[in-house]
Amino acid sequence: MNPRTVLGWIGGAALIFVLVVAAASASFVVEPGHRGVEVMLGKVSPAFKPEGFGFKLPFVTTIVPQMIRQQTAKMQADCYSSDLQQVKIHVRVLYRVPEASVVNIFRDYAGVPFDTLIKPRVAEALNEITALRTAEVIVQKREAVKSLALESARRKLGDILMIEDLVLEDINLTHALENAIEAKMVQEQEAARSRFAQQQAQVEASTVVIKAKGEAESIVLRGKALRENPSVLELQIIEHWDGVTPLVVGPGATGANMMLPLGDFGTGAAPAAREGAK
Repeated sequence: MNPRTVLGWIGGAALIFVLVVAAASASFVVEPGHRGVEVMLGKVSPAFKPEGFGFKLPFVTTIVPQMIRQQTAKMQADCYSSDLQQVKIHVRVLYRVPEASVVNIFRDYAGVPFDTLIKPRVAEALNEITALRTAEVIVQKREAVKSLALESARRKLGDILMIEDLVLEDINLTHALENAIEAKMVQEQEAARSRFAQQQAQVEASTVVIKAKGEAESIVLRGKALRENPSVLELQIIEHWDGVTPLVVGPGATGANMMLPLGDFGTGAAPAAREGAK
């Protein structure tokens, strides 16, 4: 085979290979949930590339993907309370990179955004909040501590990054402090039970006094009514009489005297009793 022909084949294959590589280098794909940062010969373009397919200058331009989805990272903050107790807080941080900050973060900050920007500011915010509260309050009101720390961290970061939420997974105290807090809580519960028992006894005593007072007033009113209208007693005797004449009469009273009032209101047996007495 002619050497020139061989060289022509080799040259053609090399050209095709270069064209293929150039074509592959001239296109890019930004995956969903990402934005592309364009870097051409060391210079960062101020505009990001949206997700999808696109073209770029081959060999001299690079598209660096940056995630804008919500991400989760864990960290531990070593804090001190206002009573100088060591508090270790395990935190889960939910954050994301705003679309408008993709280029600035890539250009101005090195490393992972969480490690370089978010973690230090969340730790600083937690230290500021816990330093104003006792260890006991930090444990009891962890939701308030979380809300204040989240607000402070967002203020420190500004608009460059967005912290969606903070989750305080665990708050660790020293064993001696945990035992002291537990003992105090037990004492407070016992004191609360004692106060409840005392209040219940006072209510019961007040109820007895009110009942006795009501009964006394009822007796006084009944006595007054009987003095003002003696016939009420006779009416009550008639209402409760079963129709049988008593066999026993009190001292100083005769049968006629006993039956006289009843005869005035009754019929039948009372007149017969009066006739028998005559």
